[in-house]
Amino acid sequence: MSDRLDIALLLGGTSAERNVSMATGKGVATALRESGHAVRVFDTARGADGEISLDDLVLPTEAAPTPEELAALDHRNVIECVKALPESTDVVFLALHGNDGEDGKIQALLDLWGLPYTGSGLLASAIAMDKAKTKELLVLEDISVARSFVVGPEEEISTEGLERLVRRVTDYPVVIKPNDGGSTVGLTIVEKVEDLVEAVERARQYGEKVLCEEYVEGREVTVTVLGDEAMPIVEIRPKSGMYDYANKYTAGRTEYFCPADLPEGLTMELQTQALRAHRRIGCSGYSRVDFRLTEHGEAYCLEINTLPGMTATSLVPKSAAAAGISYLEVCERIISSALQRKSR
Repeated sequence: MSDRLDIALLLGGTSAERNVSMATGKGVATALRESGHAVRVFDTARGADGEISLDDLVLPTEAAPTPEELAALDHRNVIECVKALPESTDVVFLALHGNDGEDGKIQALLDLWGLPYTGSGLLASAIAMDKAKTKELLVLEDISVARSFVVGPEEEISTEGLERLVRRVTDYPVVIKPNDGGSTVGLTIVEKVEDLVEAVERARQYGEKVLCEEYVEGREVTVTVLGDEAMPIVEIRPKSGMYDYANKYTAGRTEYFCPADLPEGLTMELQTQALRAHRRIGCSGYSRVDFRLTEHGEAYCLEINTLPGMTATSLVPKSAAAAGISYLEVCERIISSALQRKSR
């Protein structure tokens, strides 16, 4: 892309992934500015006065923002921020993650204002953010998913009641997490029945619905879809513990292998499944599809990310680099896809 564009980059926001979003935005804004584009940066949590400098960004630490910190953020500011975007804006680059950024809400606002934006549209964003709904659609594509059930926001919970539900679908350990969250915030791997209620209550601090899911033992791999092409597979190996928030965003805590050391047939099958998932949900521009691989080579799709991270430790840049695609070129392709979708 050679033409200079006026780009409004939206980051921060009101979700538990707020600081991760800032790291994504800093990387993208820096690359695009060095390429000659005019990039103005806005924190949607600040409303109409949201324009900020890259020097003001709060980058991820070992812990996500607390529920109390998130409760202090005003979700109405997102609307005010979009309304105040410069009229000269050619395209909006969404560096947001989580609620109010990746769930279709801001996509709906930008559609109303007629502004082209990066990533998937309203419907695909909303579906992919709902992990349980995504599973239902993936099953229709004959893509294996972990067995699960959802605890609704109004359901009373007890150890005995949760135990009955768990026993209907799986055995221990069981994964409990917000149904619409990311970056493992609010996630617990429960080993024994006595910890079920505490895990559900923790997840409820970050989302209304709670997903209780079979734990799939095995290797963690992910497939980036860029445009309509599956990129080389990344395998993720934390040096200790699980791939949690601290291990995701603290340099040196996790090892990444790309292309992943997998048989050619399995590699092609995972890439094919990722493309089918991407298309089934209706994603566009780019996405990242996460899998677990059992010791027998059986793949279980965990989720689809419609605005995956672009931080220094993120998986999309690693995957693209293995295909010979630079960080800047990834950003340029994402923008081109947004402009093409608007022109149709």
